[in-house]
Parts: sequence; structure tokens; C-alpha cells
Amino acid sequence: MTTVHEIADKLYRISTPVPPEVIPGGFTFNQFLLVDDEPLLFHTGPRRMFPLVKQAVATVIDPATLRWISFSHYEADECGSLNDWLELAPHAAPLCGMTAAMVSVNDTASRPARALADGEEVVLGKKRVRWLDAPHVPHNWETGFLFEASTRTLLCGDLFTHGGAALPAVVETDVLGPAIATHQLGLSGFQPGPHTRAALEKLARTEPATLALMHGSSYRGDGARQLRELATALGV
Repeated sequence: MTTVHEIADKLYRISTPVPPEVIPGGFTFNQFLLVDDEPLLFHTGPRRMFPLVKQAVATVIDPATLRWISFSHYEADECGSLNDWLELAPHAAPLCGMTAAMVSVNDTASRPARALADGEEVVLGKKRVRWLDAPHVPHNWETGFLFEASTRTLLCGDLFTHGGAALPAVVETDVLGPAIATHQLGLSGFQPGPHTRAALEKLARTEPATLALMHGSSYRGDGARQLRELATALGV
């Protein structure tokens, strides 16, 4: 049931739905493949999903040509199959924030990470990605996000997480409402703190045209407005 959709130019959403009988209400695990001279995969999926995600990537590019394996923070669904990808792609390396590299990745990964400072960019070819530190937003000290400039896409990890398995790849209406409903059920993992609004405002200033969500439908439209309204809805 894993699907592949191009949601922006050379940006592919890989989505594996988990049915309601496994997770109440259903859920999705999404990865994002940026195709360029140096292809990048954002999120690996859990280790047990590696065969599914590998097969999906192979419908777009040769998985062995991946150059970067990136993720928002250190967690099984973000980077559980990191070493499987590094074994498959001989020239690939982890791409993450400096904190993640220091506290987890350079110990557990089979090759050292390229650790990015806040605001640092990596050129993939025609595309370039910028790392944005966002500690504890929505969780984990090492959290950060990638912004791809040519498509104005924010690869926003667990932000706007919402349930459902039979979901469209991308919507142009709203992801805030479903995300807040999930948060109110205590299922978002979001623990707003004193720095949450400032972090969300930093992300909003990128003025994303696409929000690429790890769990749920992605969003196309005024991403800055969605981010600022998320801060307001969280009461920060």
C-alpha cells in the first residue's frame, strides 16, 4: 500500500498507511525524496518499513545513488533504518543538526554525519536545503527542519501530525484543524514551551509554499499562515 506522489518539482512523498485495526483511526508514515545531482531522503521510516520504502524509492531513482539521509530528530520513524540506507548507498551520509550528530548519530550511524549549524545550507544541484534549528519543537532537544528553496518546501517532520490512513497526498485547504484535533487527544507529542512561538515564527519567515508532513497529508498554500496559526492555537 506504499504510494509515491510528486508534490512539488522533483520532490516525492512516499507514504505507507497503517490501518485503523493496527493504530486506532489509522496513521501514515511519510518520507520525502528530493531528486537532484545529490539525491536526499528526508526520514527513513522505521527499520521494519525499510523494504517498502526502498522499493518505493526505486520507482523514482536507483536507491544506491542517494547522497544524503536526513531527518528532523533522532527517533525510530525518523531514522530507524539509517544504517540500512548507508549500507545500500555507498556514497550516502547522514545529514542532521549539530546536536543530533553530537548526542546520537555519530555514535550509532555506520558513517559520520555532516552536522549542520542553524541556517547552514547544502547545495544538491539545482536545489538547496537550509537547516533550521528548532529545539523541542514539537519534541526532542536536537529537533530541526530542512527548507528547500527552489520549491519553497518546509520538510517539517512531526509538525501538524494528524491521523487517518486513507488521506490525499497533499491538500490545499487546511492541516491545522486536524493537527489540533490530534493534539487535543494527546497524540501529537507536542509539549509547547517558552520558545515554541519564536521557533514557529522562524519557520514561518521562510514563507513555505508546501509543508511536507511526516504524518498525514502535506499542505500546499500559505504555509507561513498555518505555522503562525499553529502557535496561536497552542496558546504560545
